[in-house]
Amino acid sequence: MKILFAASEVAPFIKTGGLADVAGSLPQALAKEGHEVKVILPLYEGIGGEWRQQMTFLKYFNVTLAWRQVYCGVFQLEREGVTFWFVDNEYYFKRWQLYGHFDDCERYAYFSRAVIEVPGQLDWSPDVIHCNDWQTALVPIYLLEEQYRIPQLDGTRSVFTIHNIEYQGRYGDQVLQDVIGLDKSYFNEGMLAYYDDVNLMKGAIMASTYVTTVSPTYAQQLRTPFYAHGLDGTINQQAGKLEGIINGIDVDLYNPATMTGLAANFDTKTLEQGKAACKAALQQAVGLNVDPNVPIIACVSRLVGHKGFALVTDVLHQIMEQNVQMVVLGTGDWQYEEAFRHAQNQYPGRFAAQLTYSAPLSNQIYAGADMFLMPSISEPCGLSQIIAMRFGTVPIVRETGGLKDTVFPYNKFEGTGRGFTFSNINAGDMLWVIREAIDLYWNNKEAWRGLQVEGMEADFSWANSAQQYLNIYRRIVG
Repeated sequence: MKILFAASEVAPFIKTGGLADVAGSLPQALAKEGHEVKVILPLYEGIGGEWRQQMTFLKYFNVTLAWRQVYCGVFQLEREGVTFWFVDNEYYFKRWQLYGHFDDCERYAYFSRAVIEVPGQLDWSPDVIHCNDWQTALVPIYLLEEQYRIPQLDGTRSVFTIHNIEYQGRYGDQVLQDVIGLDKSYFNEGMLAYYDDVNLMKGAIMASTYVTTVSPTYAQQLRTPFYAHGLDGTINQQAGKLEGIINGIDVDLYNPATMTGLAANFDTKTLEQGKAACKAALQQAVGLNVDPNVPIIACVSRLVGHKGFALVTDVLHQIMEQNVQMVVLGTGDWQYEEAFRHAQNQYPGRFAAQLTYSAPLSNQIYAGADMFLMPSISEPCGLSQIIAMRFGTVPIVRETGGLKDTVFPYNKFEGTGRGFTFSNINAGDMLWVIREAIDLYWNNKEAWRGLQVEGMEADFSWANSAQQYLNIYRRIVG
């Protein structure tokens, strides 16, 4: 099968969030199954010279975008069985950051047009074009418009994945003809219309052959107003073609037995010694008292409201009344950063606020902490809880989205589970399960180790998720 994967960011070339990890890992997993996979992304200024040196220039041509004829260059790079196509246009992509520009609608309409044009220009016929989030939401619509003009797209089907429905690509209706080059029928007949605005994600949901999102629970939650951010009506209308598939992780990268930069490597057989060494190193690195016995609760996240940090700050002092240490890594809203700064001053040696982002330090935290707190209000899939479990760090999560699908609650009667969970958006409920986790840590070491091993041995590779995507591709291609 021939698969074209379109994304606005792809690891390891350029990354701002979890989309890049998916776009970097899923195509490799599909290629390992013997399929011909190509990934297309913009050639941003931030893509480093070490990658540019490996690229080959293929050709250039003009892309029609509304009334414009716009230059499009294509560079190619081969990596781990996958071909990467980079769309070159310095006017749109030679910028200091990926998103947040006044003309983002035009930039990604241009990129979506390029996604449609490149297969014809390079004489390659994809069976499926897999698009991701609002930046490529116009691709399924352009495909409907252009596939009878471009022979290589005859019979091509589209899959659209919602990674986070909060960001929908919503713009005033004036962009329809002048910027993205579609006639008024797309607005008048409702495909793109949304409260007198144009909504690109709504259009992708309507136009694509199939829609996926990143966990089964999130797929169900999107049918409710609380989680769908206004698109619940569209989701329910198109629910027959919606499916949730849990994201995997790169299990070779996130492997405590081989990862570099840790104080000690470990697996399930050397768990106690390895965690002890990593814990001591973490305590020294962030300024906590070096104590092998006291449990460390960790958070690695953006410090924003939908990640549930209001719940944490509401009961922070009650948490610190327990015999625990706590480390928080991340940046975000001022009120949470300030609360954690105060906590570090109030609890010296017991609370560490690392208000920055550091990949090496995040790995140290995953390896050295005992518990990983993730009380998200909304979490489409979540990777942090999965990575934490790979490192034998027991998660404490709210039952939402992918957190509910990956963290099974501890059952003290059967001795089963992977962590501790609560369902209500309530700081008291969260505090209750934190105390349960602390109690188990202190009073039942055997059960605690069972939770650690269960998480470490769970299969979070992309192999299973890739098979689910392939099943979808086969169904829609026929």
